[in-house]
Amino acid sequence: MRPTASLLLLSTIVGGSHCISAAAALLISLCLGFPALVATCPPYCLCASDIISCSGRNLSVLPFDLPGYATRLDLSHNTITVLPTDWISQPFDRLTTLVLSRNAISQIEVDAFTVTPHLIHLDLSSNQLKVLNSSIFSGLKELKELLLFGNKIFQINPGAFRDLHSLQRLYLSGNRLTSFPLGLYDEPGGPCNLTFLDLSSNKLSKLPVQSLLSLTNQGGIYLQENPLVCDCTLIAMLEYWMWKQYRPLVEFRWEYPCREGSGPDPDCSQWDMLDTFLDAQTYQVDPGKQLTVPCPGFGSHVQEEVVVFWVTPTTVLNSSVNDPNNHFTVLPNGTLEIRGALIEDSGTYGCVAPRGRDRDPRASLEVSVVVGNVSTSSTSGSTHRGGTEHFNTAFTTLASCVVSIILVLLYLYLTPCRCRDSRGGASRGCGGRAIILCSDPREAESGQRRANGKRVAFLEPQAEDSNDVGPKTPVLTLGHVNTEGILKNGSRTVGQTLTDPVHSA
Repeated sequence: MRPTASLLLLSTIVGGSHCISAAAALLISLCLGFPALVATCPPYCLCASDIISCSGRNLSVLPFDLPGYATRLDLSHNTITVLPTDWISQPFDRLTTLVLSRNAISQIEVDAFTVTPHLIHLDLSSNQLKVLNSSIFSGLKELKELLLFGNKIFQINPGAFRDLHSLQRLYLSGNRLTSFPLGLYDEPGGPCNLTFLDLSSNKLSKLPVQSLLSLTNQGGIYLQENPLVCDCTLIAMLEYWMWKQYRPLVEFRWEYPCREGSGPDPDCSQWDMLDTFLDAQTYQVDPGKQLTVPCPGFGSHVQEEVVVFWVTPTTVLNSSVNDPNNHFTVLPNGTLEIRGALIEDSGTYGCVAPRGRDRDPRASLEVSVVVGNVSTSSTSGSTHRGGTEHFNTAFTTLASCVVSIILVLLYLYLTPCRCRDSRGGASRGCGGRAIILCSDPREAESGQRRANGKRVAFLEPQAEDSNDVGPKTPVLTLGHVNTEGILKNGSRTVGQTLTDPVHSA
């Protein structure tokens, strides 16, 4: 009723008949039950179509009465400090983009975003947030992009990203985080499709290397401009990422520690280095047997303080945890043991270990493991694909045979016969339908056929009258006409009649 009251007050002050009639029309529409979707844009905001912009208005509190038809709401560049639960009078069922950047927001109450259930893009960058409490983003099940860079976040409580099932891109750069937020991937109810995570320019000193190696194939994780401790484990991961051409590292490799020329590196390369191979080596084992796979390029002597990681098709292992009862075991020298090999163990395995500057950057860091013979392993790994390929091959062969048979039948049955001259000299055998053109007219006279010079011409049949006893004029008479000239001259029309010079005379 507040928009209606304001309109009535405006009509009273102005005193114009036009304003009074407009207010009366609005009252009638309300009495008839029509929703009040008009004239609710605050005077300090700009409303255009389904976009509401209240940016740069020096607002300290959120505007309460806003049109419910908006799909984008911009409240950036203000002085808002708190985002309460009841910050809006009605749910924004159509709102997909909410911009709250460049404010002074330091507190977000629980369930503050339940009024925006269909939000896809949320921008909270450049504020004063320090702690992300549990369920702070509850209700945003459709959110795909969340911008939190430029805050002062140093703590992320468990469950902070609960309900963000659809989140794909998360920007946390320029904060004060000291530990990697593994809860994004481990906690139930968190993001399932996160493909982009920006943690650059924070205060991370140690990284969970084993967890990061398992997340490499899930998307890009940007870690540049962090005070990372350059140890052997970090060197091993960065070398492996560079060999894999991991995009976040390749694009910002000069902003990572442990790079060449950045300072003294720890001595991690005192191994028995062996010859390396440019291509991945293949190891084969029978099902149920044991297989030993050495780390590519390394011998039997490895420093005790160096941890070797193996990236398997299903998990990531390291040499610091050695359980003899496990299916996979990484020995202290970096060798991988597979006990009771299964068909499912077939695949590509990568050895992640610091190799230093002595390594060949072209040498492969991965090996291929085949359980069973090669054909059995490949068939078990891609049964459906192999069956489809066999079906395609058989179908192609059958189709080729059918096409060949059809072409032969077409050649045998559709090749026109040579018209035999019947009594009276009229060509009654073919009825003017087809004749054979030879490269030499004399061959047509003698009935000889030459396969390499045979030409076929099809002509439209002429209507024949059985009662007409008069002589029939041949459609095409070939005497001494040069057949080759006929075939080459494409300007002749179909109905053009060719006449033998002898008959013309």
